[in-house]
Amino acid sequence: MSEPVVVRRPAVTPPALPEQREAERFGPVRTGPAPDWRRIFYLLLGVGLFAAVHLAPPLPAATDPEGQAFVLSPQGKTALALFLLAAAWWITEVIPIGVTSIAIGVMQALFLIRPARTAFTDFMDPSVWFIFGSLMFGVVFTRTGLTRRLAYKILSIVGERTSMIYLGCFTMSAALTLIMAHTAVAATVFPLLMAIYAMYSEDERPTRFGKGLFMGMAFVCGAGSIITLLGSARAAVALGFFSDITGRPIGFFELTYFMLPVGATMTLLLWAFFMVWYPPERKTVPGLRDRARKLYAGLGPMTRPELLALVLVGTAVLVLSLRTFIPLLEPVDKSAVILSATVLFFVFRVISLEDLEGTSWNIVLLFGGAMSLGFCLWQTGAAGWLAVHWLAAFEGAHWMLFVMGMAAFLMLMTNVIMNVAAITITLPVALVMCSYLHVAPEVVLYACLVTAGMPFLFLIGAAPNAIAYTSGQFTPKEFFQAGVPASAMLLVVLAVFVWFIWPAMGMPVLQ
Repeated sequence: MSEPVVVRRPAVTPPALPEQREAERFGPVRTGPAPDWRRIFYLLLGVGLFAAVHLAPPLPAATDPEGQAFVLSPQGKTALALFLLAAAWWITEVIPIGVTSIAIGVMQALFLIRPARTAFTDFMDPSVWFIFGSLMFGVVFTRTGLTRRLAYKILSIVGERTSMIYLGCFTMSAALTLIMAHTAVAATVFPLLMAIYAMYSEDERPTRFGKGLFMGMAFVCGAGSIITLLGSARAAVALGFFSDITGRPIGFFELTYFMLPVGATMTLLLWAFFMVWYPPERKTVPGLRDRARKLYAGLGPMTRPELLALVLVGTAVLVLSLRTFIPLLEPVDKSAVILSATVLFFVFRVISLEDLEGTSWNIVLLFGGAMSLGFCLWQTGAAGWLAVHWLAAFEGAHWMLFVMGMAAFLMLMTNVIMNVAAITITLPVALVMCSYLHVAPEVVLYACLVTAGMPFLFLIGAAPNAIAYTSGQFTPKEFFQAGVPASAMLLVVLAVFVWFIWPAMGMPVLQ
């Protein structure tokens, strides 16, 4: 029997879709990356907050305890709207923080809040250039190797006990912030701490010692940075506002006189805190002392760039310190002093053009925008209007409650926005309130500087927090859990200084 014949029908090809026909003619369609809806949401959030306040009806006037009414001008209302936009974009960092600062100046000009010349001139404020000079000091110490030399020497002294390693690393980090920005200190010390930890454990899993070592480094960088003007930008910005509002300048030595006991106390207490909160699994790290000595010996004698850096930085710090005691030096601006050293770094080729180009201009712009926003709130009357409204919550309250309330408020703000921005927003309001509660502005200034320098709750509070997080030793949740008791400890220490120690040191409290 013959096999059946199978008839195969040609396959029917379905008609091409329009997209397929376009692809055949012009190539595949490029759809691009999916939209970042979260970023778009935060961008629109800032714009929406600005529009909501800017387009809102006139806000009610504030009335002080003496019955005087403070009417918020249209420019002041728009300044508040600009603050909300800047805060939303600074917190979420949907665009670089320096670009947000540029937007602050642009918005002031476009919406006629202040003249463009005034808004953008604040970006060239001497305090901003002081910050730039401080950043260059950090670059010089890093490039010349002075920080490594100091670090190895300290480690060869502290030995192999983990409790002393904690103390030595924390003391070294805090001490370096006396002459360098705390961000530069954290970036410089971090590789050294990674090497120390590698000698403690070869396992990649986090340990209690690792958590305490890196979290503690971030915390004490904040504690040390409050002591001098060189430790951070916030002090220079705050003293600029204080001088402009009260008419009284604060000298380099005066700041250090009142802040050194607080910073030293917090450094020691943080060491004790981490010994309890994250006690090391091992009591010793064998071989650490010998390795540090070999690394130090390998550096050889001090080089010409190191010696020049020491001389120039030491001279600048000496002049800044002596301005309080020598009348001839008092008129010399602190920004001019630190920038003179910066110029000499290039004259003597201690650093190069590449170092200048590598400067974090994003941070410099941030400080310029913060100054512009702060003066905008002050000059439009928005800061005074906010101050009087805030005053109602403290009417009849004890002066101590006011000081601690403002300090706690600033501590919370500096955990979610850059501390310079927090100072810019809060300090003008606090200084206005002082005259109503008969509190000396000095105690408010120093109390705010203390809490603004130690954001222990969130990683975004300060750059050292984020640098420490890259160690992989802890999670944001663990950082927050350690930060809550550390922040409570900070407030207790501040209360003791405000009530007892600072008055005994000669700080005015009441006026």
